[in-house]
Amino acid sequence: MMNASTFQEAPRLLTSILASREKQCLVWLTGRMPARVNSDHLTLLALVSMALAGLSYWLASFTRAGLVAAIACLALNWFGDSLDGTLARVRHAERPRYGFYVDHVLDAVGTLFLVAGLGASGYMSPLVALGLLVAYYLLSIEVYLATHTLCAFRISFWGVGPTELRILLAIGNLVLLIHPTVDIAGHPYRLFDVGGIVGIAGLLATFLVSAARNTCALYRAEPLNRRR
Repeated sequence: MMNASTFQEAPRLLTSILASREKQCLVWLTGRMPARVNSDHLTLLALVSMALAGLSYWLASFTRAGLVAAIACLALNWFGDSLDGTLARVRHAERPRYGFYVDHVLDAVGTLFLVAGLGASGYMSPLVALGLLVAYYLLSIEVYLATHTLCAFRISFWGVGPTELRILLAIGNLVLLIHPTVDIAGHPYRLFDVGGIVGIAGLLATFLVSAARNTCALYRAEPLNRRR
């Protein structure tokens, strides 16, 4: 078993559009958090709020108020998920192995809740929701393997990270209140089905590009030894 003293945390590579502004906001919020609140509380808040977001989407199949509730839950999820690590670092209470493992296990569970809710909402077909979940998990697995083998934890791609994805989803909810469908070549399609298919294509493309790039980097680091 790896000793805590020999473990080296992989540097976080966050190059999203809002990264610098978000970091300033998180540090500001951390300075105003009560001492009794710790990173575990925020991690739990992130999971619960994501589960509630999924329930809100399911509720949207009965009333559009569920779409508004989902936006509030996404905001709570951002608060808990983004602030837990910052709070630990500012307070010098880091637990890098525990934090990385628990945060991303719960992230996988929370994403399952969210996408399941989307598939039950009536605004996204279950098949598209399933494809979106599979594509997300594929990219997540690639990121975690790269973190272990290349010692670099990439959080964002193409200038888009988790915060930007939450904002896009929230904007989509507001658009759904007015235009639940979109016309393409004269045929109406559900807005979230179109967005989901675009998301699947983007996630799969990112997975393929990142996997190819990291494979090449690892091959150069460990070239095949040919015997004459």
